Amino acid sequence: MSTTTTRVNDWLRCYRRQPDVQLRLFCFPYAGGGATVYRLWGQQLPAAVEVQAVQLPGREDRFKETALTSMGQLLDALVPALLPSLDHPYVFFGHSMGSAIAYALSCRLRERGLPLPLQLLVSGRSAPHWPKTVSDLHALPDLQFLDQLQSRYGGIPSEVWQDKELRALVLPTMRADMTLLETYRHLPTPPLPCPIVYFGGRHDPHLNLEGMAAWQQLTSGSFRTQLFDGDHFYLKQQPQLLLSAIQQQLATLVGFPGR
Repeated sequence: MSTTTTRVNDWLRCYRRQPDVQLRLFCFPYAGGGATVYRLWGQQLPAAVEVQAVQLPGREDRFKETALTSMGQLLDALVPALLPSLDHPYVFFGHSMGSAIAYALSCRLRERGLPLPLQLLVSGRSAPHWPKTVSDLHALPDLQFLDQLQSRYGGIPSEVWQDKELRALVLPTMRADMTLLETYRHLPTPPLPCPIVYFGGRHDPHLNLEGMAAWQQLTSGSFRTQLFDGDHFYLKQQPQLLLSAIQQQLATLVGFPGR
């Protein structure tokens, strides 16, 4: 199957265009991650689903751009970028930082009177209004920042530790992402009408069952949870199981069977 990238615009990447799309799945990355995390998803979901992955500045093919440090600035850019692709029913999926972005963007779309996602699929992060249980990292000195980030979430390649020049290249984006995430403040707002589904790793050391359950307070629709074997990056360790679960969720919205 082809994995040719379509650059929808500066902010969206589509690795498999679907001419008969019935539903779009917009995918938001975790801190430090890029759109290619989702490059194979479009091949493994039914042809009725078109996956569009959000590409934030400061990574991959936008590496030379400055990463954003404010959720408000990010939402200001994302709304017009996504708007032309909201001509079909759609769903949001976000992992970790991506969950916070997907939720905040849904709230912004509602404020603007724009179409909302049919479902909000969140992953690997407590609800944004849940009190923090760990200290902020974004202002720490470089090596301490990386060390604490690795200790808390894992996933930092060994090359980053071994190569000083590589560290200098990736640190600004990673710090910007954590700044955006840690300075984002949830404001009281009515629950979203779209159902919320929480996915997570059963062995994620920062899985907070109360913070996970608190997502239910943010929707007037249904809420359910599903955990997989794996840690914070279970989506890399159990990709087929996660995609099967996502397909089952999407099958309730369009006419194809779940796996």
